[in-house]
Amino acid sequence: MPGAGETAKETPPKRPKRPLTRRPTVLIFAAVVLGLGAFFVVRRVIRSRTYQSTDDAFVDAHVVSVSPRVASYALRVLVDDNAHVNEGQLLVELDPRDLQAKLNEARANLAAAQAQHSAAAINVHVVAKTSNAGVSQAEAGVATARSAADAARSQIGAAQAERIAAEAEATRTGSDVQRYQQLLRTSAVSRQQTENAVTAHRAANANVNAAIKNQQAAEAALRQAEAQVSEAEAKLAQARAAPDQIAASRAQAKQVEAQIGQLEAAVRLAELQLSYTKIYASTNGRVTRKNVEPGEYLEVGQRILSLVPDQVWVVANFKETQLKVIRRGQSATVTFDAYPNRVFHGHVESIQAGSGAAFSLLPPENATGNFVKVVQRVPVKIVIDDKPDPAHVVLGPGMSAIPTVKVR
Repeated sequence: MPGAGETAKETPPKRPKRPLTRRPTVLIFAAVVLGLGAFFVVRRVIRSRTYQSTDDAFVDAHVVSVSPRVASYALRVLVDDNAHVNEGQLLVELDPRDLQAKLNEARANLAAAQAQHSAAAINVHVVAKTSNAGVSQAEAGVATARSAADAARSQIGAAQAERIAAEAEATRTGSDVQRYQQLLRTSAVSRQQTENAVTAHRAANANVNAAIKNQQAAEAALRQAEAQVSEAEAKLAQARAAPDQIAASRAQAKQVEAQIGQLEAAVRLAELQLSYTKIYASTNGRVTRKNVEPGEYLEVGQRILSLVPDQVWVVANFKETQLKVIRRGQSATVTFDAYPNRVFHGHVESIQAGSGAAFSLLPPENATGNFVKVVQRVPVKIVIDDKPDPAHVVLGPGMSAIPTVKVR
């Protein structure tokens, strides 16, 4: 109770407590955001001055097209799609029988020419002796030539017999093919048996062709032998003109020597063509776009498969404004969409002398129409230094890549 003379003081009402302000939290959050933004901006600026990157890039390689150099049937195909092959590995084997027959014919012609050369050399010797020994030596030359003609006639008989036998075999196999094809319609025989009959018929036809060529070669040898008989008889009639005959005989021998050189070249060519029936891999790589099966007839130059070498590179289309800091030999890293979690290392090997648009099918003509300046892109070749990893997807032409070149 207040004392006398004291007035009671009124107690002021209590004010409600205000909640703590959130302004410091907002300021801290804004400072953190600004700090992170400044960090990323500075980091991006530093990285842009140190590295140059582009997503306009793809994998490229020297794709090797494989094609036959002689026309024949595919006998064996020893590789399959996407198989890895080594340099020198046998890929496809062609039917060699036709080319083997041509080689035999070329060797027979060479042997005939060599025999003719031997006869010409003997003839020169005979004519030389004729000038001293008289007509008797010339008569011996005639006998020798006639013996060669008789031998050639006997060879023609053997060749004719061989041709007749081959034609009979071809007729028989042709009848078999017709019969098997009729039976195949009624399912009386299998398709494999019909195909075997067709193959046998083709082989018989090839043997007929070879027999005909052998007969032609024998007939050519007979004509040559008969020509030698005529020459020997003429030399006998001109035995007294021995010096001129000797010169003519030597000229003939030289002519036959030249003919032997031509026939030796023909034999080498036939051997080379026969070797083309085996197609080998020219480099290490993987088989792609295989387009050949056994039994298929192949033309010269027909693409039967392609080889993608193990060594690939990246073609990065950088903007022309980025080239001022890109130089040959700079290190680079590459990631591929096939497995983005792995980084490959490489280096800049070369820069194309011109933009990609300048070498396109329809390059732009800035001199016509309204010109609008567009930043061009220039292909840069980046070689991968890492060895191929068989545990990952195989890199091939056309796959997307993201290269980054360290320029500082």
